[in-house]
Amino acid sequence: MTSSVGESDQQRARRAYETIEPFHVLAYFNRGLREAQQDTGLDGHGFYVGARGAPMGDCDAAVVTAAFFNFSADVITPAWQAARDVGLDRVAARRDQMLDEQLGAVLGDLVEDPEIRDLEKRYREIAADLPMGGRPLAAGWNASPVPDVPHVALWQAIAIIREWRGDNHIAVLVNHQFGGLDAVVFHEAQLPDPTIRRRVLGRKLVQLTRGWSDEAWEGSVDRLVARGLATRTDDGHQLSDAGVSLYQAMEAETDALTAPAWSGSGVDDLLERTRPYVKAVIDAGVLPGTRKKD
Repeated sequence: MTSSVGESDQQRARRAYETIEPFHVLAYFNRGLREAQQDTGLDGHGFYVGARGAPMGDCDAAVVTAAFFNFSADVITPAWQAARDVGLDRVAARRDQMLDEQLGAVLGDLVEDPEIRDLEKRYREIAADLPMGGRPLAAGWNASPVPDVPHVALWQAIAIIREWRGDNHIAVLVNHQFGGLDAVVFHEAQLPDPTIRRRVLGRKLVQLTRGWSDEAWEGSVDRLVARGLATRTDDGHQLSDAGVSLYQAMEAETDALTAPAWSGSGVDDLLERTRPYVKAVIDAGVLPGTRKKD
């Protein structure tokens, strides 16, 4: 996969991803999740899959499994059916209610900032110009009704662009002959150079949330080793030099595919104006790997 996108555009796409990702992830890591699950009668998988996949509509679980990519069908199939039984519109409404409450708590006085409406408008303008062909999850979110609450509407506008990047990343992974399991095991491998920046969840949490057994995980490690992309270690597996090179190449390709979203004028200013809201989310200490700031 090649691209004519310039290095500065790729760097801007990377910076944009790192800026907006914590704001988006709040929907799936927050203190209101348990109550939302109880209200809908869903477990953690059922609410997550329903809340994230609801914009795709009442489709077969195989479609959702394909779109979520690195989740086992053994997790997606029952979770999606449970969400369908509750009603996808109900799950989506409860998701937005939860976001209203949790963003309100996290943002504090910022939640009343009129700047939020303008930021939402700008992100929706970016989303409106993005090609949705081959990006099923982003397309679903792009077609969803706009929430009435400003800070929830901002979250949704950012979610469209974030899922668009995710769909692009799946295309890159598939192009390099990765299935969903191998992709996540590859991503969670130790790196020989710890200075390389990367977000990981850890094997235990990945297996719990994605539904992969120890046997499946070890089989994936074997495949990565056979491809020359990893080596086994005493406490897991580590990417080889070839694996690191491929990891960096695929991240660069994803940034290149995503760069058109961030090539317009005023993007640097938009990201800078978004940072205070993202900082509030990070400082709340509810995301994995973060601690609450006093």
